[in-house]
Amino acid sequence: MELSKLMKDSRYQHFFEACRLLQQMIDIAIDGFLLTPVQKICKYPLQLAELLKYTAQDHSDYRYVAAALAVMRNVTQQINERKRRLENIDKIAQWQASVLDWEGEDILDRSSELIYTGEMAWIYQPYGRNQQRVFFLFDHQMVLCKKDLIRRDILYYKGRIDMDKYEVVDIEDGRDDDFNVSMKNAFKLHNKETEEIHLFFAKKLEEKIRWLRAFREERKMVQEDEKIGFEISENQKRQAAMTVRKVPKQKGNASFSPHHHLFSV
Repeated sequence: MELSKLMKDSRYQHFFEACRLLQQMIDIAIDGFLLTPVQKICKYPLQLAELLKYTAQDHSDYRYVAAALAVMRNVTQQINERKRRLENIDKIAQWQASVLDWEGEDILDRSSELIYTGEMAWIYQPYGRNQQRVFFLFDHQMVLCKKDLIRRDILYYKGRIDMDKYEVVDIEDGRDDDFNVSMKNAFKLHNKETEEIHLFFAKKLEEKIRWLRAFREERKMVQEDEKIGFEISENQKRQAAMTVRKVPKQKGNASFSPHHHLFSV
C-alpha cells in the first residue's frame, strides 16, 4: 500500500526506474519483487537451516537456532496443510452434489476432509437387520450411502453418524450378545449419550485395521483443528457451492481421494 501511494508521485517513479536501470534489472513492476507474509514465512526454514549449518554446536546460540528451525518447519507444515484442505473443499461440495436424495446440512457445514471410505456390512441397534453400505468418514461425521442396484456408480444418501458423540470399540471375533450374531473383522460405534450401537463388519482383517486407524486419525484431526482454530469461512463455503453450479452434472458420482497418506501400508 505504501509503495502504491509513492508510485503516484513522478519523483519516486523516476527514482525507482533509475535504480532498475543502474542494477540492470528486468523490466517488471517493483511490487513484483515483494513477498506476501505467507510466502515469506516459507523462506524462514531455509534461512534458519543455513544459519544452523554454519553455527558451531558448542556456540551459545546453537540450541536457540535449532529450536527456531523446528518451530518454523512446523508452522510452514501447518500452512501447507491448511492450504491443501481449503483447495479440497470444492471436491467435497461436488461429491455431495452427485449423491442422490441428500438430506440435512451440507458436509462443509462441519467437515473439510475425507479421511477414509469403504464398503462394509452394517447393523444398527435396535433394528438388527444386516445391510451393505458405502461409508465416507469425514472429520466430525461419517456419511452412509447405498449403491444403485443397476448403476453401481450411483449413490443414494442413507444417513450420517455424528463422530463427536460416538466412541470406537474394537471387538474380537466370536458371538455378540447385543446383536445375537457371529462376528468376524468387526467393530462398534457406541453413542456415549444414548447407548445406541452401530456394528460394522469389514470383509478382511486388513480393512478393519485401516478403518480403526482412520477413526484415530479423525479424532486427532478434530483435536488439532480446535487447537489451531482451523475452520472454513462462510465465503469459502459459498465459493465451493458456486463451483458446483459451474460444473456440469455428470452421470454417476464425482470421485475424490481420501486422506491417502495415512494408508501407505
